[in-house]
Amino acid sequence: MKNKNLSATDLDAELTKKHRIRNFAENAMHIVFFICACMSIVAVVVICLFMFCNGIPAMKEIGVFDFLFGSIWKPNDTIPSFGIAPMILGSIYITAGALIVGVPIGLFTAIFMAKFCPKKLYKFLKPPINLLAGIPSIIFGFFGMVIIVPFVRNTFGGNGNSILTASLLLGMMILPTVVGMSESALRAVPDSYYEGALALGATHERAVAKVVFPAAKSGIAASVVLAIGRAIGETMAVQMVAGNSTAFATSPLQGIRTLTSNIVIEMGYATGLHYDALIATGVVLFVFILIINVLFSILTNKKKS
Repeated sequence: MKNKNLSATDLDAELTKKHRIRNFAENAMHIVFFICACMSIVAVVVICLFMFCNGIPAMKEIGVFDFLFGSIWKPNDTIPSFGIAPMILGSIYITAGALIVGVPIGLFTAIFMAKFCPKKLYKFLKPPINLLAGIPSIIFGFFGMVIIVPFVRNTFGGNGNSILTASLLLGMMILPTVVGMSESALRAVPDSYYEGALALGATHERAVAKVVFPAAKSGIAASVVLAIGRAIGETMAVQMVAGNSTAFATSPLQGIRTLTSNIVIEMGYATGLHYDALIATGVVLFVFILIINVLFSILTNKKKS
């Protein structure tokens, strides 16, 4: 009896020890996760402070209205002008064009991949789509210069470096984002939704269009928001095909300069107020992305409620 009692005591001690080790490991991982989350927040805060602390004073010195709505960008003149309205419109133009080109193609591709594609064919289609996401933007830029620019020039006129060219190129670049996230959202819809639609007499196509697709709207909207962020923040590829004109564009066949291109082109030699104005341009771009994400969160919360 004594030996048995000792064995039970040793067993309890061993279990207690393992329990303490497990609790220690869990608490340690909680601390690690908390530190990582704090580092992410700190990084965002530091970036915001850097951008706003350097950009807001420049806007005040130039004049907020003159900066945002001015039509002339000549930082090196005797009397410099820092109007970024043409660049703001340029960014909006090519982002809208990229969405018009890329979102419908991406959504139809995602629907096909998720609900219509045979398994054997899926194995061959999925890798190229994933590979498209990993191609550097500079390669897209070269492709746009060699293929898309001559195509637009010979088909529609102009010199080829235009809003239309940049929109076509960006439409290609956002495809992996739209396809990947939209396909995941469609696959995440419970099978019971689809099966219930079939039980009520719907065809396969009607069940997908009327039941599965609406149920995946939040994920699809998220893919569109990320695509907007990718399009409005793209620099090198757009710089190579958009024409880099600082004047207002009145036609899709005219060249434009985006906010990102304006920063990357002139940041290398900018000094003084010119340098601060470029940082202020980044602040405007940052605010655009922030507004888009806030609107998306509001719409998502309304749908959930």
